[in-house]
Amino acid sequence: MKEKSITYDHAYTELHQILSDLQQSETSVEELTQKIKRASELISFCKTKLRNTEKEIQKLLQEPND
Repeated sequence: MKEKSITYDHAYTELHQILSDLQQSETSVEELTQKIKRASELISFCKTKLRNTEKEIQKLLQEPND
């Protein structure tokens, strides 16, 4: 995914929109392929963001309190 300024919230919202589109309408094969590809990219992005956040939180919890 080449977008620089995408946020987790934006990606999550876009994923929900893709899901909604797929559930509510007949989608052509070409559109289906593009939507699934985009969803896969967004899922990967969200997983990475969540893993990085988890690591940061773990690091903060392990630091001694001053």
